[in-house]
Amino acid sequence: MPPLKIEVGHEDTVHDVAMDYYGKRLATASSDYSIKIIGVGNNTSQHLATLSGHKGAVWEVSWAHPKFGSMLASCSFDGTVIIWKEGNNNEWTKDHVFDDHKSSVNSIAWAPHELGLCLACGSSDGNISVFTARPDGSWETSRIDQAHPVGVTSVSWAPSMAPGALVGSGFLDPVQKLCSGGCDNTVKVWKLYNGIWKMDCFPALQMHIDWVRDVAWAPNLGLPKSTIASASEDGKVIIWTVAREGDQWEGKVLNDFKAPVYRVNWSLTGNILAVADGNNNVTMWEETVDGEWRQVTEIEP
Repeated sequence: MPPLKIEVGHEDTVHDVAMDYYGKRLATASSDYSIKIIGVGNNTSQHLATLSGHKGAVWEVSWAHPKFGSMLASCSFDGTVIIWKEGNNNEWTKDHVFDDHKSSVNSIAWAPHELGLCLACGSSDGNISVFTARPDGSWETSRIDQAHPVGVTSVSWAPSMAPGALVGSGFLDPVQKLCSGGCDNTVKVWKLYNGIWKMDCFPALQMHIDWVRDVAWAPNLGLPKSTIASASEDGKVIIWTVAREGDQWEGKVLNDFKAPVYRVNWSLTGNILAVADGNNNVTMWEETVDGEWRQVTEIEP
């Protein structure tokens, strides 16, 4: 499929692009305070809607799983998170506004749909909030206070299937875990115990020497190993793995990109990692049978 260049119509920097579950629509987030919804297909694109409601730059957008309807979350420098709901004919309305944070909300991530409609948010105030929809339409809030005291830059959920579920025996309840990156140069793992979030890695994962810009927990398809990728201002991407629940996480440098690394994203099967760096390159990486990582392709800008 040839690359499709899309003019999204923003008046300032575009910070994030998210494709919906079916690959039919894009949502884009921009410093012009707005979100655009773009229909894509057959080498064409069409502007469908502009969502206006934030009072600052919009950093990230994220589609909810379609089992919950057509919903989108956005987070902003203005300290708010907005849940948008689509009605008829591309008409979007604010379904809920969360203003729990005292400063910029930098990252949002929907939990695996098996856990229900649940959104994690990381903020420059150092806190992570987790909002879970109740059956009556209200939202329940849990928090990880001072997760990264100098600021949270990124959050990512663990797969809901427990590590080893495919090779273990018996039914296992869905896992409620997430990881976060922050301005303290660390990656942390959190687990929900009896309604309270607690740190699940000791000590914090620290190999970066500058801000962690992004974290991404890899799909594990029920295999025993858990894997997290972290990207940093220091130019490195680190792959963190743990063989079994309760073991120590181990970090391995995937590559030094010689420029800040802004985003990392796994393929659906968890075997290919996409990396976006400050040299305007997007590269794809895969793990070889001997545990080394090699670049498999580069996407032309």
